[in-house]
Amino acid sequence: MSDWQTNDVEANGIHLHYTRTGGAKPPVVLAHGFSDNGLCWTPVAEALAATYDIIMVDARGHGLSAALEQGYGSDNHAADLAGVIRALGLQRPAVLGHSMGAAATLALAGTYPDAVGAILLEDPPLRWLTEAETAGFDPAREASRRAWITGLKSKTRAELIADQRAQTPHWSAAELEPWADSKLQLSLNVLNRPMAMTLDWPATVQQITCPALLITADTARGAIVSAEDVAALQTLVPQLRVAHIAEAGHSIRRDQFARYMDTVRAFLAETTA
Repeated sequence: MSDWQTNDVEANGIHLHYTRTGGAKPPVVLAHGFSDNGLCWTPVAEALAATYDIIMVDARGHGLSAALEQGYGSDNHAADLAGVIRALGLQRPAVLGHSMGAAATLALAGTYPDAVGAILLEDPPLRWLTEAETAGFDPAREASRRAWITGLKSKTRAELIADQRAQTPHWSAAELEPWADSKLQLSLNVLNRPMAMTLDWPATVQQITCPALLITADTARGAIVSAEDVAALQTLVPQLRVAHIAEAGHSIRRDQFARYMDTVRAFLAETTA
């Protein structure tokens, strides 16, 4: 990890921070979930760095990237990722996204289909469903999210690590420090999200032409995507493959790291050159 590159790049009109493992290897871009940062992918990057050039991007408002007052829709995140890919001269990288980052990855592949070579989606929000597309802004949900974030930011790093260790004792120690750091770095501007969907999601995802893998887990443990949701997305993206990892919740890789990495490695080996 000591020889990883860390830098800012001007992309989509703002500065975005990234960490890169480097090397003349196929590139893989990692897009984190809401309230995380790029270094929350550290265990994944360490597992893949011998074979791939891993680029971990801090989304706007997260980590060390610019924190604009507005502009936190999936279309903005997708444009940011496209800008990073262009600025770094990456040739059709694979893109792996979790949660918010998975929604950005879907939007990226549908809006900029020539920018990506393959996508992997870890338990994305259900943007492609008509009811999700039209649901719009939920004040109660956003108030709850704000209370959660401000509560986290009132704690010290040590307190955050201890609390999360108590809640998720099965997470590896390597997950906890980046997780805590990301919460302390998070800008409250990320709460200024659009009050309505900013994309025609069904039309957008139907434009995806690259290989695609959806990684799902157990809804009883907090995962988002159900079997019915999978079927709806496969109708829009016929080439979509699905890998279900049992005994995991929304943070699939943190709950079942070995099985997750086996799934990711197999798909990348088949879809990257």
